[in-house]
Amino acid sequence: MRGGGFGHGRDAVLTGVDLTVRPGEVVAVRGPNGAGKSTLVRGVLGLCDVQAGEVRLFDVPRARFRDWHRVGYVPQRHTVAGGVPVTVRELVSSGRLSRLRAWQRFGEVDRCAVDCALEGVGLAGFDRRLLTELSGGQQRRALLARALAGDPELLLLDEPTAGVDAASQRVLAATLAGLAETGAAVVVVVHELGPLAEVVTRTVTLPGMGAPC
Repeated sequence: MRGGGFGHGRDAVLTGVDLTVRPGEVVAVRGPNGAGKSTLVRGVLGLCDVQAGEVRLFDVPRARFRDWHRVGYVPQRHTVAGGVPVTVRELVSSGRLSRLRAWQRFGEVDRCAVDCALEGVGLAGFDRRLLTELSGGQQRRALLARALAGDPELLLLDEPTAGVDAASQRVLAATLAGLAETGAAVVVVVHELGPLAEVVTRTVTLPGMGAPC
């Protein structure tokens, strides 16, 4: 990203952002409320307008990027709505769909990826539980497992530790460390590093006072 500017319509939220994330890095994005941390992530994903500069994913301009199966995303403070009769395994398995072609069926490789993702977030024994039976922190871990099941080469996490207990934060830190060891790049938006401090390789601070788009 060079000289990146993001916003909605004519309203600018972030300007002049220069950021390169390399394979194996765990980059923490920090800043005060309203600084535009979530906007930065959403801009990379195409959920906010790029108003200036250039955004590239795997050296491809974002406007022409099509390999979205290479990118995983866990949005800010997202939990599963009540009343959704979905098991943990069903949710995590949906993370493999972007890697399957229209004619392909869910196979052994996919099941192994789901098992590894569940184990990586400490939910291996919860796969048959309904999501609505889990705590908020466990639901967040299930959503992370869904992203991990797709074997992302770039993982974007927006406030994954918000409202999550210390034990779940430690599980997250270990999971991100393992992912980085495979060569994947991680960008995580956080207010406080907490247990993530041990795995973060670089911190980027946004001083601005924008408004999220």
